Amino acid sequence: MSILKFYSFNARIFVFTFFIMLIISCNSVDTTRQPLFNSDIQIEDTIVQANKFLLERDKEQIESYIKRRAWKMNYDESGLWYQIYEKTKGTKTKTGDIVQYFYQSELLDGTVCYKTGSKIPAQIKIGQSGKETGLEKGLLMMRTGEKAHFILPPHLAHGLIGDMDRIPSRSTIVYEVELIKIIDF
Repeated sequence: MSILKFYSFNARIFVFTFFIMLIISCNSVDTTRQPLFNSDIQIEDTIVQANKFLLERDKEQIESYIKRRAWKMNYDESGLWYQIYEKTKGTKTKTGDIVQYFYQSELLDGTVCYKTGSKIPAQIKIGQSGKETGLEKGLLMMRTGEKAHFILPPHLAHGLIGDMDRIPSRSTIVYEVELIKIIDF
């Protein structure tokens, strides 16, 4: 799905919701204001249902993406999709490790967001990097020398607002990662 289609879809939802709310408010016969929700529980239930809908839609888009590429991916309880397609017997990563890795991140439509150069890897301290939760979870599954695909749904990537640069709001991110080494100090 292109970015324009994504924004167009969200714009249509916003306009539709706005008009429904306008119609409801204009057609009110009773001049006293009635609360939209009768309780905090009703508000919470509505939010939970909306989040379930969004998570299910994200999962369907990711499954379609995986199917088109014929990848054999695993899914963990957090929502991370992963495939370690080149395995090694290298050192396993753990929280607190400083790791160097090459990567490329892209949107589901193939738009490349970020990538390392061919000679200078990225470096983070797992668990304290401020990077996407899904990327850190994926790196914790790897050993040095391994290569993997990770698909991060929005809640494990940049969430509702994106990164305010190259990643739009509520974007699923696909990572191609090669773990180079764990740095010992």
